[in-house]
Order: sequence, then C-alpha cells, then structure tokens
Amino acid sequence: MVKRVTLLLLSVIALACAGYIYLTKCMEQYVNQALILDKERIYTIEPGASFNRVLSELTSEKLLEPNQLTSLVHRFYPQLAEVKAGTYLLIPTMTLKQALELFQTGKEHQFAITFVEGSTFSEWLESLQQAPHLDHKAQNMTEAQIAQSIGVKQNKLEGLLLAETYHYTVGTSDLDILKRAANKLQQVLDDQWPLRQKNLPLDSPYEALILASIIEKETAVESERERVAAVFVNRLNKRMRLQTDPTVIYGMGDKYDGNIRKKDLRTPTPYNTYTIFGLPPTPIAMPGKASIKAALNPEDSRYLYFVASGDGGHVFSKTLAEHNRAVRAYLKQLRSNK
Repeated sequence: MVKRVTLLLLSVIALACAGYIYLTKCMEQYVNQALILDKERIYTIEPGASFNRVLSELTSEKLLEPNQLTSLVHRFYPQLAEVKAGTYLLIPTMTLKQALELFQTGKEHQFAITFVEGSTFSEWLESLQQAPHLDHKAQNMTEAQIAQSIGVKQNKLEGLLLAETYHYTVGTSDLDILKRAANKLQQVLDDQWPLRQKNLPLDSPYEALILASIIEKETAVESERERVAAVFVNRLNKRMRLQTDPTVIYGMGDKYDGNIRKKDLRTPTPYNTYTIFGLPPTPIAMPGKASIKAALNPEDSRYLYFVASGDGGHVFSKTLAEHNRAVRAYLKQLRSNK
C-alpha cells in the first residue's frame, strides 16, 4: 500500500514538474513573441497603469495575440512587471520582452523639431503648432508675452533663438523649447562676442545678431559667409547703404508676394536698407552659429558688392563697374536659361 502511494505521489510530482516545464516554455515563447507591427508605433502608458493593464491594452490594440497566459507573466517574469508611465516607441521586430524591458527604463521616446537657419519667428510658431505631443501654451500669447515668459528682455524674438534641432518628450510645452533655443543663442553669443575682430562697426551683441541674420538670408554657402560679412562690414564702415533684398522683404511683411519691384526698393520701411543707413532695427531671421561667427569675424577683403552667380553662389566685386558687369552676366545667364 505504501509503495502504491509513493508511486502515485511520484507520478503526481512528475506530472507537475512536466506541466511546470511545459508552462515555462509556453511563457518563454509568449514573452519572446514579436509584436504585431508593420511600422513604428507610439505607445503611452498612463500614470497608475498596472502591468496587467499594459498587457491587456497591447492585446486589445492588436499588438499581441490573445493568450490565456497573459495573467501569469508577472509570476514567471517578476523583473519585467515594474513598468513606468511614459510614451515609448515600439518598432517592428521588437519582442514583448524587449518592449517590457523598455517600459522598465522609463526612457521615453524623444520627438524632434528642427528650425531651419534663416527661418523667421512666425515660421517657428507654425512649426510648433504642427508638432505632435507638445503642450501648446504660446498659441494665444503675443510675441511680447512669449518673450517675457521665456526670459528674453526684448519684445521681439526675431534673431534671438538659435536655429537647430530640439528634442522633447510628450507633454513638453512649446515655451520650454523656445526658452532652450533662447538660452542656446545667448550662450553662442556670449562665447563669440569676446572673440570678435577689433574695430567692427557693431556696438552691441544685438547688432551682431542683426548682421548675422542678414548674412543667413543672403547665402547658404558655408564658404561664402565670411566674405558676405566682409561686404556688409565694409559698407557700414564707408557709410554706404547695405542695399540687401532680404531686409526689404522682411519690411514688406504680408505684402511680399514673391517678387520685389523697383517701387518696393524705394518704399521706406524701418527695414528697407535701400532707404535707410546702417542696420535695420532688429534681426530679420534666426541665425545659426556659423553666421554669428562670420558677422564677428568677417573676411579681410575690400569687397563692396555681390550678386548671384547663377550656380548657387555669388560673384563679389570691389567696384561698382565690376559689379555692374557681374549683374549683366547674371541677367544674360538667366535669359539664356529660359
């Protein structure tokens, strides 16, 4: 009798062990299954969400096949059960285990917004409005209110934000990004202003930003920036009008339709450098670091003019006669391309 009981007990234990081993393998297969994804997917775990709720949501959103083992995962893999609230990026080929390990880290997905060098503050606001997962606080604020909110003393933000790519997580406010951009711009200016050439016709770092913004709008060719800067510095030193089209366009505002006419060049605005001497009152765009450096360290040359070359660059001249020949050559090239 004892022998039978012993054999029966051993059989039960063996079956239990076999069942546990089988269940363990099933659980291993379950957590190592690939998520059902054909493209990247943003997934958010809300604050307070439990581990089982996360698995239930992944199943209900058809990222996992329904399985009766779901409720047992935390028992077999307790180390994966501590998920943290946040927004995460799920990618094709990612397994459930890899996703759960990601949820453990709390490292939320970083979204990116890029502001192009030479763009304007109004264009920045449009980009921010279209950016996903941002807290849009600036949309009902005036420019002066935004400036005050992000710690900028000027009421006008043009030229006071550094154009580059900024990363953010879900819930970041647009004001946070603008403040970071303002701080980065100020840091660049603080670093570069002490390194400026002597005897520049610039009385303040703000004037350097104004000049840098004009350089930014006039050329996208890296090798030309210091030479373009030299042209404007030389003209300022000679009290010549800058006569740069981007300032005219900026001063026209919404009236600009893509073309500048002779009457536009003659119509006075605070920004029309065909009618005013010196720099306009504010920057006309957001400069990058390269243009700021060029404004403070222009090329040592005597160029006073430049015109488009027709191949993306410019032809620089020291005299008006040379410049006029370059303009005629450019116009001839334009006509021949039609």
